[in-house]
Amino acid sequence: MKRRKFNLLVTVCALTGASGIQAEGFDIQGKYDRIVPNQPTETPQGVIEVVDVFGYRCPHCFNYLPVLEGFEQQIPADVQVRHMPAIFRKDWELPARAFYTAELLGITQKMHRPIFEAMHVDKRAMDDVASWRQLFVDHGVSAEDFDKTFKSFAVESGIRKSVVMQGRYGVSGTPSMIVNGKYRISPGVAGGFENMIKIAEGLIALERKAAGQSG
Repeated sequence: MKRRKFNLLVTVCALTGASGIQAEGFDIQGKYDRIVPNQPTETPQGVIEVVDVFGYRCPHCFNYLPVLEGFEQQIPADVQVRHMPAIFRKDWELPARAFYTAELLGITQKMHRPIFEAMHVDKRAMDDVASWRQLFVDHGVSAEDFDKTFKSFAVESGIRKSVVMQGRYGVSGTPSMIVNGKYRISPGVAGGFENMIKIAEGLIALERKAAGQSG
């Protein structure tokens, strides 16, 4: 089985966690980072949150997309995946703004993959507002709805929140996964995209067990 190598920027922190945690025979110990302090989640009580921290300009995130989509298709009812765009550079802001625009318009699922494909398959620069407007119009959004949403206060709030939370999560590379505000998973530490999913599943099981013990 071929292994891909990923040259991603990652922050290596002190690792904590229960020894010998298993995910279908896969030992996850030492393959994730602990977030200190724990960060709040946005899911209802009893639902485990998984945050996909991504960047539309990140080619690794595009390659990871089908792996994540497969994970999302089989998650149980007590797990919820939430997407959050990272903003590492100025040119990552417009794509992040597009994500929050789609979210506010209620078309995240409809637009998420097409945005990635516009940038990584069609090789569109997407470096001005007009390019983003046209992409949304091509997918059935009126230019008027796009314009009033793209620079709205709600989108501005989403942008600010992304910047704050990527710092609190300790994210310095994409893709990353945050499990229940407590654990950070990155391909460099995990050893690849498929391992990220296995580790997430192991941490989800750990959180489920902890909730059961506390209840």
